[in-house]
Amino acid sequence: MLALALLLVASMLALALLLRAFPATPTGVKSIGVCYGVNGDNLPPASDVVQLYQSNGINLMRIYFPDTNALNALSGSNIGVIMDVPNSDLSSLASDPSAAATWVQRNLQAFPGVNFKYIAVGNEVSGGDTNSILPAMQNVNSALANAGLGGIKVSTAVESGVTQGFPPSQGSFSQGYMGPIAQYLQSTGAPLLCNVYPYFSYTGNEAQIALSYALFTSPGTVVQDDDGNAYQNLFDALVDTFVSALENAGAGNVGVVVSESGWPSDGGDAATPGNAQTYNQNLINHVGQGTPKRPGAIETYIFAMFNEDKKTGAETERHFGLFNPDKSPAYPINFS
Repeated sequence: MLALALLLVASMLALALLLRAFPATPTGVKSIGVCYGVNGDNLPPASDVVQLYQSNGINLMRIYFPDTNALNALSGSNIGVIMDVPNSDLSSLASDPSAAATWVQRNLQAFPGVNFKYIAVGNEVSGGDTNSILPAMQNVNSALANAGLGGIKVSTAVESGVTQGFPPSQGSFSQGYMGPIAQYLQSTGAPLLCNVYPYFSYTGNEAQIALSYALFTSPGTVVQDDDGNAYQNLFDALVDTFVSALENAGAGNVGVVVSESGWPSDGGDAATPGNAQTYNQNLINHVGQGTPKRPGAIETYIFAMFNEDKKTGAETERHFGLFNPDKSPAYPINFS
């Protein structure tokens, strides 16, 4: 027995030495993804992009349409994927269940090697198209179930403008169509996909919002909520406003996934490489702990992988990238 015990101890010591000699490969922050947009010149091929994600330990990706090149490159990678239904498709999918079935067949069933997590039925939909969101979600959900893909959750991506109220505990939905969507998400177990941008909140109200509050660098509490929660950064406050809005809509069990967040490195007020690096690195470091109302890791997608020079709108829109088109970092970021 003594000899056996000594042999066991020797084996454990040898294993410990072996593990020290070959340290584990960093796997990245499990709750952090990056949005992959393709509105730029000279962007690398999708196969290189997937390798860039993997080499940086990025385990989650959002794509904004059924991009065949991206889907082929993602096959077998095990990267978790949010895929959008483009806003232009909402009307047809909402009015015709067979169109939803065809969409699922062409864009999901045709790519069995892709690890689809969520389908975002529309992104920041506005105007009359908002009436199509819920019926399109319902038809896509049914099509997924009929295809044996019921484990893929269906949601929609919304921006902070669909909420109102301050402090965060007073949050509610400012748009009438959001209540039924929230209750439907509660019935299906899918999260609400929220685009959260402290940058735009800050630049829209610099008189009342400190840059440090937006960049996660405030030394202490900035907002003390009536419910006892204290807020040291604007990201948490914006996310918890969504949480309160869900609660007030009778959908308090719905999770929140931050489907976009980022900071531009050029093109506008406070848009510098230093601020972009500070925000995004602090975001990566922070999301594992969650928010005051929702402790625990919160799944978050940084916008975006590349600077995209073909994007329309304000100049800042072309400068949200973590990487340049040649795959060099726009500024240093550590995902592990």
